[in-house]
Amino acid sequence: THFDTARFSEIVAGAGPRATPTFTDGRIYAFGGNGNLNCLDAVTGQRVWDVDVKADLGVKPPQWGFASSPLVAEEHVVVFTGGKEHSVAAYRANDGERAWTANVGELSYSSLQLAKLGEETFFLIVTDQGLTALRPATGEIAWQHAWEAKGVARVTQPQFISATELVYGCGESAGTARIQLQPGEQSWTATEAWTTTKFQPDFNDFVVHDGHLYGFDGNIFACINLATGQRTWKRGRYGHGQVLLLADQPLLLVLSETGEGVLLEPNPKQHVELARAPLVASKTWNHPVLVGSRLYVRNGEEMACYQLATSPGDVKN
Repeated sequence: THFDTARFSEIVAGAGPRATPTFTDGRIYAFGGNGNLNCLDAVTGQRVWDVDVKADLGVKPPQWGFASSPLVAEEHVVVFTGGKEHSVAAYRANDGERAWTANVGELSYSSLQLAKLGEETFFLIVTDQGLTALRPATGEIAWQHAWEAKGVARVTQPQFISATELVYGCGESAGTARIQLQPGEQSWTATEAWTTTKFQPDFNDFVVHDGHLYGFDGNIFACINLATGQRTWKRGRYGHGQVLLLADQPLLLVLSETGEGVLLEPNPKQHVELARAPLVASKTWNHPVLVGSRLYVRNGEEMACYQLATSPGDVKN
């Protein structure tokens, strides 16, 4: 166990961290809601280094706390910290010394994402300014798709649909965009294929399968045609839930806001619900995890593991 003398709490989501810890190379990197960035030895739990980003950068916790899960890549640990001058900060993974900062927007509850395009590697981040790609060594802005939405809490991650195309949601009231990327001599360019307000992901994710996007438009499940941006249906009422794609089945596994597990057919023509079962009780905003045939779910009250059936006759839990 490891404890920090710090606390973050707000009335909607309660107390505690908002970011998932990252485990790599024998270390755990964790970012607290109040701005404590820790590097711990994964075997002993001993602190290797820590940084209070509030003191280091002169920033304040946003309304719902620091929520960026640490990206550990290219010898750096990178998090979104907000503020007008230092909204992304990279610290050296070995000793915690600050390597660089970048100014890409004041507000985001999203996490940095590693992307390799052609022969180049970038850190991607979605903020109230749009989508930005940073060069890992220096934090220099390589390219941007500008989509300003002041005050909109952007949370979801971009989803690649090909080596040079992606979709990303821009939060409540803004919608979703499909972006095409084109390499150039000095930098890449990002151009818009389409935008739609018919799919507005809030803090709930979406998946891409067989030319269609499936996920939460606010608190209702929906399907979008990736070629046109047109919505094909909107029906599943699972609250602010989360979704996993089981591509080899193929199935969609939804964890509803009330803790129900729901299996859906990835059908672009209609909403087809195959099965549902209660998994955990009370408000559930956490993302489910599937490892082999075991499903792990949790919320602020409890955690559970279910053994899923892998063939007819198997025990389901």
